[in-house]
Order: sequence, then C-alpha cells, then structure tokens
Amino acid sequence: MNKDRRPYVFGADNSLRGDFFRKSRWNQLPFGVRKVNLKEMPEQEKKSPKGKFGRTSKNISVALGREPESLDLSKRHPFDLALVRIPKGKFLCPYHAHAAESELYLVVSGRGNVRDKDGTTEVEPGDAFFFQPGEAHQLWNSGDEDFVYYVIADNPRSGGATGDSCYYPDSGKWAVTTDGMEEIIVKGKEADYFDGEE
Repeated sequence: MNKDRRPYVFGADNSLRGDFFRKSRWNQLPFGVRKVNLKEMPEQEKKSPKGKFGRTSKNISVALGREPESLDLSKRHPFDLALVRIPKGKFLCPYHAHAAESELYLVVSGRGNVRDKDGTTEVEPGDAFFFQPGEAHQLWNSGDEDFVYYVIADNPRSGGATGDSCYYPDSGKWAVTTDGMEEIIVKGKEADYFDGEE
C-alpha cells in the first residue's frame, strides 16, 4: 500500500494506535464518552525524500476510534479531524485536488500560505478556509515559527467507485485507489476513450 501521500499513517499492525488506546483515558469514562487529550497523543512525522515537504500530525479521529481501513461507515466516522504542524520553510504536500473530499481548515498558530487556482493567500491564527472537491490547493509555512492548524475532512475515501482520488496539476499525476484500499500514484497521457478496449 502506498502511504507516502496520505497525511496520517500508522504502522501496518496499528500498533502505535493500539498503544495509545491502552494508555488513553477515554475508554475509562462512563456513558461511552470518547475522549482524548492532545498532550497525550503521539505525533506522526512525514517527510519527502529531498526534504521539501514535511509535517507532523495528530490524527484525533483515529485516536477516538476511527478505523481508517474499514468499509463499514459506522467504524470510519463521517469525518476526520487532525492537528497538523508544518515546520518553517516546509510545504505540507504537492498542489492537489481531491475528487470527492472536502477539507475545512482552522489556523491555530504561525503563518502560512495557501495556494489555489487564483494565486496565493497568507493565513494567520484565527483564519478559517475551505476547499471543495475539485478545488486544487497547497499549504506551506511562510513564517518563522511552526504553522499549526486543524483540518476536518469529510472522509469519503472508502475504495472502489465511492472512494476519493487526487489529481496533482503541477506534475500531471493521479493518486487512485485500486481494489480494496491500496492506493497507487499514476502518471498518464491523454488517450482515446476506446484505446485498448476493442
């Protein structure tokens, strides 16, 4: 499974998530309340091979019990919530557009730039912004301290015909889901609709 593009990655056996669940207090609360404290959550770090892209994140939804690989909607949660930190001089990920996913951002601290089809906008603490499916976007740290924000995504990635895919306009690549949950990155060229079909 290609997890390089996914912002929130845990070990194949979910051991980190499991360790956190055993140590967290939410499962000890009455009435089924699920609670986690961000101070107790481990950060997941992600870096690109040459270092242009880098971030750490705390996947709050997974810590609250979301099962990202499940096709059962009751186990997937209707949205993802994560706290993301981009270090000085780093980009979150390449310029991209989701086919099915919407994302809502709320800046907590630091300064960042947000690129979309109309150019670049600077954002600061207290700013909120939103991208619908098909709207290409990119975030990076433009300040002298960490750029920190919450992101809420509506979590449509379920594989098959209903899953999300991502298009990268700068490089002409696609991130697509194959059978089940395996994600691959492909780069192609324009072809006739019936090419290879008859």
